[in-house]
Amino acid sequence: MPDSVLDAAPAPVTAYVTAPPAAASDLARRLVDARLAACVNVVDCTSTYRWDDAIHEDAESILLAKTTADRYDELVDRIVDWHPHDVPCVERIDARDAYGPFAAWCADAVSD
Repeated sequence: MPDSVLDAAPAPVTAYVTAPPAAASDLARRLVDARLAACVNVVDCTSTYRWDDAIHEDAESILLAKTTADRYDELVDRIVDWHPHDVPCVERIDARDAYGPFAAWCADAVSD
């Protein structure tokens, strides 16, 4: 495996997703099982947001799904299909400075 951030593996992409805690583990497992994410970290949080002209505060989970640029669009499609919200939060974080061995592992984990 490569040893630095400059080695051959493509930089991983992280999808930042929020979901209700009851749905988070299932969503994480489905993404990894479908080889759309190499791993998904789930972190509990509280979200404060405006929806339908009202301010809401809810317990949520943050999912940090590690994938590749090649798999990102399909990952987003599945999140939208599987997510319980009509408008799920899905944001892309490009990890250009990722540690080389991690980037290589991530690319291998989501390859067909």
